[in-house]
Formats: sequence, C-alpha cells, structure tokens
Amino acid sequence: MPSSLFTLSRLICLGALLLGGTAHAADGDDAVPSLAGKRIAVSMTGTSHYFDIKAFQAQVDEIKRLGGTPITLDAGRNDKNLVTQLQTVVTQKPDAVIQTLGTLSVIDPWLKRISKAGIPLFTIDAPSQYSLNNTTSDNVATGKALADQLIKDAGGKGKILVFNGFYGVPVCAIRYDQLKLALKDYPQLEIIQPELRDVIPNTVQDAYSQVSALLNKYPAGSVSAIWSAWDIPQLGASKALIDAKRTEIKTYGVDGTPEVLALVGQANSPVGAVVAQQPALIGKTAVQNVARYLAGQRDLPRETHVATLLTTAGNLAQVQQLRGD
Repeated sequence: MPSSLFTLSRLICLGALLLGGTAHAADGDDAVPSLAGKRIAVSMTGTSHYFDIKAFQAQVDEIKRLGGTPITLDAGRNDKNLVTQLQTVVTQKPDAVIQTLGTLSVIDPWLKRISKAGIPLFTIDAPSQYSLNNTTSDNVATGKALADQLIKDAGGKGKILVFNGFYGVPVCAIRYDQLKLALKDYPQLEIIQPELRDVIPNTVQDAYSQVSALLNKYPAGSVSAIWSAWDIPQLGASKALIDAKRTEIKTYGVDGTPEVLALVGQANSPVGAVVAQQPALIGKTAVQNVARYLAGQRDLPRETHVATLLTTAGNLAQVQQLRGD
C-alpha cells in the first residue's frame, strides 16, 4: 500500500474512535485572531487532577502564543476559595474570564456578577446561563458510550456499584443521567443502593476503602461493574479490585487519566472502559473562542464540543496516539 494511502487509512481508523464534537479548531491555529494587549483571567476550580492541569496549561500556553497575558487563579478544589477567587476577578477587570469546572449552584451567582460587570465570560465544563460559550466534551455521547460498553460487558444483567457524589457538577450529572437512561432497557442490571459518594480530596484512597469494604459484603459473582462519572474514583476502585483479586468485576469512568490508561493495558485489567477526554484541546479551544469574540465575532455557539475517545484494551494504543500521550 502506498504510504499516503496507509496514512489516510490510519487517520480514518483513528477518527472512528471519536465520540461527538470535533478534534481540531475549525479554522486552524493560524486563523485565530491575536490577543496582543489583552489580559485573560484563567480561573481554575483546581489543578490537582490530570484534566485540570492539562486544560490549565493549554489555556496559559495558547494565551501567550496569541500574544496575550494570562492571569492565573487556582481555588484548590475548595468552594469557599473559588467564590473568593471569582470575586477577585471582578476587581482585576480582565478583558475576559475563562472559568473551568465548578458546582453550578455555587459559582453561578458570581459568574452573574462577572457578566453584569461587562467582562466577557467563557467557561469549560460549566454550562452557565451567563457564559458566552462553554467548551466541553459531548457528555451525552460520552455518557451513552460508557453505559453501552458497561451493559455489553455485563451481558445486560447483574449489579452495579455507582459513585454519584458530584451530581451538582453538570458534566457529572449528564453522564449519570445517560447511565440511568440506558439501564431502563435492562431491568436485570441494577444499581446497588445506597449509591457511593466520591469525595475531594483523597479521592483514590476513599474509593479504595469504600470498594474494599463492599467486596467483603458482596461475594464473587454478585457485582458486575463499578461506574463513576470521572476516573479518579475509578482508579481507587480498580486498585481495590486488583488487591482483592476480584477479576470478575470491571470498572468504568471518564477522563483518561494516565494511571487509568496504564491499567487498561495490563493483563486481566479491572478497567472495562474509560472515555478519554482531550483536556489540552478543550483548554486551547476555549482560548481561541475568547480571541474570536474579542476580535468581533459575535456568533459563537453556546457550546463548543471537543471529541472524546472510548478506550478499551483493544484500542488503547490508537487512543494514546490520537491524543498525543
């Protein structure tokens, strides 16, 4: 096969892995307007997780590449700090604000103040009514793909342990709702009550402890899967399964944190699937939307979707290549 045809074939195969949205900026990097002389506030709920730090660094790098000055703010995954941080943003009067994540009921009153102050507001994974544009994964497609994979692997029956501690975070709620919607057609596949609560901080350790305790309660064959809206609790759950040698249970989550992807590649992995996001592309795309708006483009969509990648042992290498890991 000629090398050009091989390359095209490979790109088509990799592109087939994408779930929703687009994997690149529509106009290309060179067509993005300059941010010279602009100060852009990058407000982070936290920077302790893979998604956070990748999205944060991409925003900073893209602002600088376009000639702007980033104002960086990190709330350390603490709601009180985040509220103070958003109050501070108003007094700094940047040319635009990008808020990444956050429980909507907590941040929306303060996002309203930013908007009323005349500061263009953009968000990542936070579909606020006050945001001009929210850059995010297609979480409906993501949640459905993850649920469908779980159902397929479980054979449509069994019991599921579910972590549901952050329903107030819109992206987590969407993914959870898609799981519940998919399960309506499979009455023999049930969520164990009460649902588990994932926590911040110490998410991995807490998930490990909760799952380890429940494995003593539920003997082999009584649990088919463990689901979480993000993959940090999935990591803790997976480690608990490995230590307990419970190979019949598979875990499912979203993000594609490197430690979880490393487990996907292991023999007898407890990870059934993880939907890998592209946080660096999400952060970069958000900044490019800011640049377009400040240059006079007022027809931005309310949401810009960046593709996700359903990852299993069968396509791990392709996903890592496509995402650039």
